[in-house]
Amino acid sequence: MAISTIQKLTSQIHRLPPVSCHILTRSFATLSSSKKVVDRIVKLFAIDPEGQKREVVGLAGHSLLRALTNSGLIDPASHRLEEIDACSAECEVNIAQEWLEKLPPRTYDEEYVLVRNSRGRILNKHSRLGCQVVLTPQLQGMVVAVPEPKPWDIP
Repeated sequence: MAISTIQKLTSQIHRLPPVSCHILTRSFATLSSSKKVVDRIVKLFAIDPEGQKREVVGLAGHSLLRALTNSGLIDPASHRLEEIDACSAECEVNIAQEWLEKLPPRTYDEEYVLVRNSRGRILNKHSRLGCQVVLTPQLQGMVVAVPEPKPWDIP
């Protein structure tokens, strides 16, 4: 019985028309087109230290810090991107309340750095480290505030 089933399947396979390379190429192009940069763009808004609202463009999978640095809101020399041990107070941003719930909670390391950077002041519940916030398409339109540099961070 198993042999007759295999023989039937083999005869059906031989009757199929040959597959053209063109069809495979087009289907592959369709699958890979969803990974275009345009599909990964996340637009958000940042309130700069002067109170101006600015549009910031980042890519899903990149950090909020990278987007803010690329837009000129944070000095790239103040932070080695993505390394939590190199955080300064300039990496700290304030996230609008409605967006806090869409972010994962702070990690122990992030909490530690924020407390260390607070220098004894009360920690703001809206404070996050820009290097630890990973952009996703769900964060499209998020509003963040970039605070003034702290006096101890100004050269």
